[in-house]
Amino acid sequence: MHATRHAMIFGLVLLCATAVVPAPSQAASDWTKDLLKSLGIGSSSKSDVSGLTTGEISGGLREALRIGSERVVSTLGRPDGFNKSPDVHIPLPGSLKTAQKMLAKVGKSKLGDDLELRLNRAAEAAVPKAKGLFADAISQMTIDDAKTILNGPKDSATQYFRRKMSPRLTEEMTPIVTEQLTDVGAIKSYDKMMGKYEALPFVPDVKANLTSYVVGKAIDGVFLYLGREEAAIRENPAKRTTDLLKKVFGR
Repeated sequence: MHATRHAMIFGLVLLCATAVVPAPSQAASDWTKDLLKSLGIGSSSKSDVSGLTTGEISGGLREALRIGSERVVSTLGRPDGFNKSPDVHIPLPGSLKTAQKMLAKVGKSKLGDDLELRLNRAAEAAVPKAKGLFADAISQMTIDDAKTILNGPKDSATQYFRRKMSPRLTEEMTPIVTEQLTDVGAIKSYDKMMGKYEALPFVPDVKANLTSYVVGKAIDGVFLYLGREEAAIRENPAKRTTDLLKKVFGR
């Protein structure tokens, strides 16, 4: 029951964040009631949020997203954020695992280990770029989107953001990852590994696009962790670390 109530509030907050918020007045009050009615939430419902102003509802969403994204960035966007995570550690691409196995036969598997570490370092440096893109995704939300989120699972907002944000995240993170792959020595490590591999007799050709691979894995990691933050804010009072979050999501 509590999870459902919180999900309904979260969905309503998402909708209100994209609407034009009227100035405090009787019209604003009527606007809020009409919005509640359109979503099937009556004044007698246990999920009634009529005691909240539209500014509080909008602010609650923005606060939740700000705090959630900051937690994700602080977790993943630091040394070993990816590398030592059992959930989002970035392994070598499949084709390079083949090369590493061949190199292991001549005692040079550490070349692959070194490259794998540097791929994770590049992702850790690129993740903070995602932080500023959520407001744009919110502004594109429609009433149908909000209703879907309202009736969806505990990570429904995260999945909405993923659909809206992934193309732009890919575009904006690609040059960052490209730069970081060079800065952390991944390109040099790759060239060294492949030079040793290609010197072996009778080995198949292998290749990998390191940039697109790391970008994809980094985005996967961001949304995995963001989904967990969304669920935590909906369900766990301890995660509501501001008065506004407690007021909006604690009803």
